[in-house]
Amino acid sequence: MKLITWNIQWCRGCDGRVSPERIVEHARALADFDVLCLQEVAANLPALAGSRGENQFELLAALLPEYAAIPGAAVDALSADGSRRVFGNMILSRYPVLQVQRHQLPWPVDVAVTSMPRLLIEATLDSPLGPLRVMTTHLEYYSERQRGAQVEAIRQTHTQACAHARANEVRDAQNGPFHCYPKPAAAILTGDFNFRPDDPLLARLQAPIDDITPPLLDLWPRLHPEQPQPDTIGVHDREQWPEAYPCDYILASADLLPRVKEVRVDSDTRASDHQPMLVCIE
Repeated sequence: MKLITWNIQWCRGCDGRVSPERIVEHARALADFDVLCLQEVAANLPALAGSRGENQFELLAALLPEYAAIPGAAVDALSADGSRRVFGNMILSRYPVLQVQRHQLPWPVDVAVTSMPRLLIEATLDSPLGPLRVMTTHLEYYSERQRGAQVEAIRQTHTQACAHARANEVRDAQNGPFHCYPKPAAAILTGDFNFRPDDPLLARLQAPIDDITPPLLDLWPRLHPEQPQPDTIGVHDREQWPEAYPCDYILASADLLPRVKEVRVDSDTRASDHQPMLVCIE
């Protein structure tokens, strides 16, 4: 399985041009991906620089018709004309999508900074590796308090999923709302976490949970122990980001580690202010 994660900055490149087509083109050039996890997808938000208010969820899905599209609205607000303004994340999967859960992350009050609601998409895929949960998110940028609460919520979501995987639950196979789908412990977590590798929150995200829940572990240092992760923000866009640093990560449950063969950062593309990451699992 080849998975790409990418904060696409509403499809806006370092040249200021908004182009969903360019995002898909660069993702395909990076790999013949099976799963694409995107952050900062927008619809009906012409206030964003370079945007005409296009529905990027629909455009990206149309550009990848062979993939199941899973949109997730972190921000869903009323505009003056009665339509909805949407900003969030998206997963596109070549594999069948057994079940989707959209977890609205905590948004505690922090009056000192501006902030927005945040979301975790969790999709259970029928993959060649077996049932697999793929999660993607984009944590709060300005508020450390909110990021901390969101990390705790992600840990809780993973703990709960693993408990379901172990449980001998009542099975319903009637294809109604109580239909029981597999809830695997195996999981991949991707996204823009808005913290650096030395931030205690990254360590907290990976901390052991209990004796039976496989922890989520950052893949880069485990595959490249002698090499710091390359920067993923500000590599080319120095107007917005005077300093480049890593803030995008791919984590996987510990049971998947032996099957992870490659983790790579594409440092060349300028199609966003972030750099995409690729993981290959066999």
